[in-house]
Amino acid sequence: MSQKLNFVEELQWRGMIHDVMPGTKEQFAKEMTTAYVGFDPTAESLHVGNLVPIMLLKHLQVNGHQPIALVGGATGMVGDPSGKKEERKQLKEEVLNHNVACIRQQLSKFLDFENGTNKAIMTNNYDWFKEFSLLGFLRDVGKHITVSYMMSKDSVQNRLETGISFTEFSYQLIQGYDFYYLNKNMNAKVQMGGSDQWGNITTGTELIRRMEGGEAFALTCPLITKADGSKFGKSESGNVWLDAKLTSPYKFYQFWLNASDADAGKYIRIFTLLGREEIEQLEAEHASTPHLRILQKALAKEVTIIVHSEEAWQGAVDASEILFGNAPTDALQKLDEDTLLSVFEGVPQVTIPSAELTAGINAIEFLSDKTKIFPSRSEARKMIQAGGVSINKEKIADINAIVNAEGLLNNKYLLVQKGKKNYYLIIVE
Repeated sequence: MSQKLNFVEELQWRGMIHDVMPGTKEQFAKEMTTAYVGFDPTAESLHVGNLVPIMLLKHLQVNGHQPIALVGGATGMVGDPSGKKEERKQLKEEVLNHNVACIRQQLSKFLDFENGTNKAIMTNNYDWFKEFSLLGFLRDVGKHITVSYMMSKDSVQNRLETGISFTEFSYQLIQGYDFYYLNKNMNAKVQMGGSDQWGNITTGTELIRRMEGGEAFALTCPLITKADGSKFGKSESGNVWLDAKLTSPYKFYQFWLNASDADAGKYIRIFTLLGREEIEQLEAEHASTPHLRILQKALAKEVTIIVHSEEAWQGAVDASEILFGNAPTDALQKLDEDTLLSVFEGVPQVTIPSAELTAGINAIEFLSDKTKIFPSRSEARKMIQAGGVSINKEKIADINAIVNAEGLLNNKYLLVQKGKKNYYLIIVE
């Protein structure tokens, strides 16, 4: 049996380290270490880009250390200039509070907040900033960091030409104080985050050194990119969210399934808990039979189960079989409405009144006159006779077949398939 890796070594082979402060590896080797990651509550859901820092905390806890998830209720009111070309819009307090509550719920899927000596902690920096006066902050914190030190950070330098407000300029000091507070009150020794956070994180280690004479460490992971240079975490319809209401499990599964071979090998290390031997075996199998997309299927399965559930993953697989495979009719009948609409998003839709189906209607008339799927009855008849028309995945074998309200999907839809690839969703109202 292979020897258990140090947490930093674990991240290294997974390709999850960009910068690491000297002494960080030794700190994790020395004792159970408390480390934290901050999350910006600018939306009511986290997205797949946030999965990298989430997995940092997940691997941390699996390796026997204690994770803190800091939700920035206070820093969210300021806005982080790191990696931004312009200042972000300010969010109202009630919106931020709502977003914080949603993020808390999402993170509980990944981290154990209930059990063990290394159970995760959730905290909100608004709790210690809400009573902090401006004069008190300037007196107690601001005096320890020089303007030249703050000006040297990339997040500031990159904004000097376009302009940076004092609000955003002060962000690194506020985030630095978070690290100081968590170090002093919760024994947080390490802050982790994306590589664009290095400047903010090291400001925190400097504050701890100057204000308390203490020692703290920093670790960042690379910002994930796609092999083709396009932005990771985006689909044609925008962000890929972790909330099933914003991105359905089916679409979520498809996002990972569509990863290129080069990306799948990278992603499966970062976004899953699969071990080194298992991943290397999957890579070997994939290399010998790349057309089977073994890596992509394993990646999509693991991430969908972690973020949603095994049931959601199975539903996404079944839905994929309906669209791309030869799934039976009962699989189609089991799809909930959201998944059905997600799977067939973009296919032509036709709405007909429910009264049309009450007494039943001849299939040829239904396919031509009522839905216009075929321009004429004769073309509809020819395609039926050739075995090229299905309704709800059942082939129509008889030109005298009757279409009625029996078997409506979710009591509202009929799925018509013309040929192998042409689908039409009939909405019955």
